[in-house]
Amino acid sequence: MTAVQDARPQYLLALDQLEKLFAVITPADLDRPTPCTEFTLRQLLNHVVGGIHRFAYLGEGGRAEDIVAAIEDPGDDGWPAALGRARARAAAAWAEDAKLGRPTAAPWGEVPGAMVVGGYVMETVTHTWDIARALDGGFALDDTLAHTALAIAELVLPRESRVEGVPFGEVQPVAEDADVHTRLAAWLGRTA
Repeated sequence: MTAVQDARPQYLLALDQLEKLFAVITPADLDRPTPCTEFTLRQLLNHVVGGIHRFAYLGEGGRAEDIVAAIEDPGDDGWPAALGRARARAAAAWAEDAKLGRPTAAPWGEVPGAMVVGGYVMETVTHTWDIARALDGGFALDDTLAHTALAIAELVLPRESRVEGVPFGEVQPVAEDADVHTRLAAWLGRTA
């Protein structure tokens, strides 16, 4: 992954953006559908927070296959605090620079830690878009983060890699003038 050698700063910025969305979610929003059609908003929030804990676990030296990326539902009002706890754990787990070069057993195989961080930037930015869409948009999402996530997605998930078992659908068509967030979502199989 040559485009982003140390994506930890982008990851923290992606979490900043995600925190802004978590802060406005109300209990009435939790049953909304999301662009991840298998998830309601509550289920997607659980997936996202659980994914951050999995990312932290990888930084702590664990292997992806040893942990399920899900947490106990923190209740209707507990999502911002749950995200805060996950964020603190992930930041601490990946604080050492040496971890970027360490072989890490990620969900997609053993890769250097830097690639794991990049993969979770892509995941976090994409799910932030999913959450924003579920909340009916109106949120200004960071274009620079979306460009970074799209570059990572295009590198690690080429169009022809969409085979059974890959958790991303086929690349969806988008207008030539589509914004970067829509292009990222389409690359990962979502429809706007």
